Amino acid sequence: MRILLTNDDGVYAPGLRALLPELRRLGEVVVVAPATEQSAVGHSVTINNPLIVQEVLDEERRPLGWAVEGRPADCVKLALRELLPARPDVIVSGLNAGSNAGINVLYSGTVAAAIEGAFFRVTSIACSLEYSKPTPPDFARGAALARRVVEQLLARRPAAGSLFNVNIPDLERHTPRGVRVVPQNLAAFEESYDRRTDPRGRVYFWSNPEFGCPDPHPDTDVTALAEGWVSVTPLQFNLTHENLLREIGDWNLRL
Repeated sequence: MRILLTNDDGVYAPGLRALLPELRRLGEVVVVAPATEQSAVGHSVTINNPLIVQEVLDEERRPLGWAVEGRPADCVKLALRELLPARPDVIVSGLNAGSNAGINVLYSGTVAAAIEGAFFRVTSIACSLEYSKPTPPDFARGAALARRVVEQLLARRPAAGSLFNVNIPDLERHTPRGVRVVPQNLAAFEESYDRRTDPRGRVYFWSNPEFGCPDPHPDTDVTALAEGWVSVTPLQFNLTHENLLREIGDWNLRL
């Protein structure tokens, strides 16, 4: 099996490096990932700057893949269009430091990389590890759990271009209870900003790292994580509102 491994935390991120040996148990792994952290960049791509690419070696000085000075979606595009000698069987994005559940999938570079893979009709899986303490999360344990889920998803031979979002609960707070297949939570997250003034008297705001979903919908990815479950959510990138599309069709819009 040929596996493309990417992320949004950067090619040297501990989550990616922990997931690498786990995925090597399933097949041949090539890494194409951002040269620097690209968290929360969503599905942005680079069009006005060159995409500088540099080969990267693993800990044993063997070829690992490429670091790309671009976004996660850029990495997948370049991998499939230019860098890989053959089309991968699956694309895995992660292991992200922090969950990507609920409406956060719209901001997530991790999920965006997986969506980009699905654009190309390659089965793609985003994997994220929730954590709450300032100390580094247990990436090794999280990567082992992610690999088990990835392995089971692929064993079912999903249709080409299938897209999955996998979230592992905070391992400091939970011993995972199992796996739940749940929909994406659509309730709003609660965010706050720290208002400050710079030395020249200009007001600026700094996004606070603490945020949550105070009123999540039940039986969704957010609630499953809070209850200690590994959540698996099949996603799609068709944003068309089908019911409203049919309704608008009767509005007789004209110039």
